[in-house]
Amino acid sequence: MLKMLRTISNQHLWWCRPGRRLCPSLPALTPRLFQHVHLQVGDRAELSRAFTHRDVAAFSQLTGDVNPLHLNEDFAKHTKFGKPIVHGVLINGLISALLGTKMPGPGCVFLSQEINFPAPLYIGEVVLASAEVKKLKRFLAVIAVNCSVIESKKTVMEGWVKVMVPEVPRS
Repeated sequence: MLKMLRTISNQHLWWCRPGRRLCPSLPALTPRLFQHVHLQVGDRAELSRAFTHRDVAAFSQLTGDVNPLHLNEDFAKHTKFGKPIVHGVLINGLISALLGTKMPGPGCVFLSQEINFPAPLYIGEVVLASAEVKKLKRFLAVIAVNCSVIESKKTVMEGWVKVMVPEVPRS
C-alpha cells in the first residue's frame, strides 16, 4: 500500500511520497513563515437563524433526503413530534457557518465531530448556535458546540468539533 504525505505551500496542497523531499513533477516548494489565527481557550462565538419551510425543502432537494417527517405536515402530525422538524444536518450546518466565518474563521477545516440531537427543532423556531474553544494544541482546536432555541432554551444539538486552525502568512 502506498502512503501519501501532504505538504502545504503557496496555499496549495501537494501530495508527495514518503521519504522524498520534493515530488519531481512539482515546482520547488518555497519555505514560508506562517502563523495561526489568534485563538485562545475560552473564545466564544454565536450565530442565530430561523429555518423556513423553503429552507428545509431546498435542503431536501439538494441532498435527496425527502423524509416526509421534514416536509409533510399530515405525515409529521402522526409522529411523536406532531409537526415537521428541521433536518439535524441542516442545524449542524449552522456550526459550520459559525466556525468558517466567525471563529476560527475562513480557512478552518473540520477534522472530526461528535454531536447529539436531544430535542427537535421545529420550522420557524429561532435557534442560537454557539461555540467555545476548549482545547488548543498547535494548529488544532477542540470546540464545544451547542444549538438551542432562544425562546424556550431547549437544546436541539450539542457536542464538540475538532478543527484545523487556519494559517495566515506572517507580515
